[in-house]
Amino acid sequence: MEDFLIGSLALFGNGYTLTLFFAALLGGMLFGAIPGVNMLTLGAVILPFTVAMEPTHAIMVFAVIYCSGVFGGAITAILFNIPGAPENAPTCFDGYPMTQQGRAGKAIGAAVAFSALGGIVSAVVMMVATHPIAEWAITAFGPPEIFALIVFGLVVTASLGAKTLWKGWLSIFIGLLLATVGTDPVGGIPRFSTWTLFGEPLLGQYASYYLSAGIHFIPVILGFFAIAEVLTQAQHIAKGIRKRPKASVQFPSLQEFWQVRITALRSILLGIFAGILPGIGATLAAFLGYAQAVKWSKHPKEFGTGKLEGVVASETANNAATGAAMIPLLALGLPGGALTAMMLGVFQIHGLDPGPLIFVHSKDLVWITFAAMFWANVAILFLGWLQTKTVVHILRVPFRMLAPAIFLLAVVGAFALRNSLTDVWVMLIAGIAGYFLRKTGFSPAGIVLGLILGKLGESAFAKSMQLFQYNFGEFASRPLALILILLALATIVSSVVAELRKKA
Repeated sequence: MEDFLIGSLALFGNGYTLTLFFAALLGGMLFGAIPGVNMLTLGAVILPFTVAMEPTHAIMVFAVIYCSGVFGGAITAILFNIPGAPENAPTCFDGYPMTQQGRAGKAIGAAVAFSALGGIVSAVVMMVATHPIAEWAITAFGPPEIFALIVFGLVVTASLGAKTLWKGWLSIFIGLLLATVGTDPVGGIPRFSTWTLFGEPLLGQYASYYLSAGIHFIPVILGFFAIAEVLTQAQHIAKGIRKRPKASVQFPSLQEFWQVRITALRSILLGIFAGILPGIGATLAAFLGYAQAVKWSKHPKEFGTGKLEGVVASETANNAATGAAMIPLLALGLPGGALTAMMLGVFQIHGLDPGPLIFVHSKDLVWITFAAMFWANVAILFLGWLQTKTVVHILRVPFRMLAPAIFLLAVVGAFALRNSLTDVWVMLIAGIAGYFLRKTGFSPAGIVLGLILGKLGESAFAKSMQLFQYNFGEFASRPLALILILLALATIVSSVVAELRKKA
């Protein structure tokens, strides 16, 4: 407690440090809320400027951007069905239907309140348990366990957003198939990157070059959620059935807090669990939180139709992963995601090596970072409300003017990712496909999840096979991996049985 107070004093007792804190907080929220760009964009822009900063200030800025950036994407997910970042995608499932029902204020209030709650609890866990939890995660979780966890995550989320279990599974498999485009993670062999017609490159050498790096999930997300939504709303306008939604900011009542207490607690635990695993992070935490909320609900069919519990589940989980992701970074020097990988670069720029000794050599740096993340999540309660009040006014803009702006932002965001027109084409194709997928009952979210986790899962599986000398039966020698795989198989069987009973 004494170290936390000293860190807080160092944060609030210096005008320059406090200015950096609020600049990072507002910057993360802003970039998180703009479709097509996110906190990673902001981190990449400011990374070179951290050379001129003190190490304490540089690390603190990135930590605050991480907290506020994860929250910022929830606003556009709820209001426009456009997640600001992949970890906000599950928020669309119930957040946007609530907006269509005139309950956007309630959804936004829940996102603000439970994002702050998840982040605060995660920050506390980070402060009291960094060293022991990191040691356990690294010793207990190797490539086999990560592969098993990804399999379990894909299984439990297979039916999200799909009309039937089979369409949900097919959506996951489409995503996994898209994840194979690019380069083999073991041998570096190009796969499906060159499409030919009569012996000539169908998309040209330029596209083949960029496809060798794989299909990035950001253009796919922008297509499925932004472009497809523009097409859907344009159809509604043509039919005269679109109403302009109204929104204010309404925090959940005490009764509503009590009703979702179990969901919030479960999402906090899942978020912390996913956050401490290197490479997993907030995206899987959000999908797992939502999937488990559906799994344990007495009324699972209500999810996807505007259920407050869905917003609570995803936003609590993804924010709970932020503090937890710092645990392996600070304790063992292993980044938990893309932004923490940038933070590792900041450490290296300043000649620091994160690990157990950092608590001895740079104790002040560690505790001002802890304090900044804690207070950043507290500030979300207030500045999140202010940001929301500003963004809500966008709803007053007629859709015929808003649609081109959304389209333009999506194009810019897709192109800016890798300065590639190929990504823009991928986004447009995904947008058209997403429009028809919605109408036919398939799950765009399932495809995105398969694409995101497919690459990570394949890499973990390849490493596992090398570790086991290509003997798949060795998974049985890893108790945690075996348990997760058995749980996945049990989930598949129970889902199939339940689906068959529906048709009986």
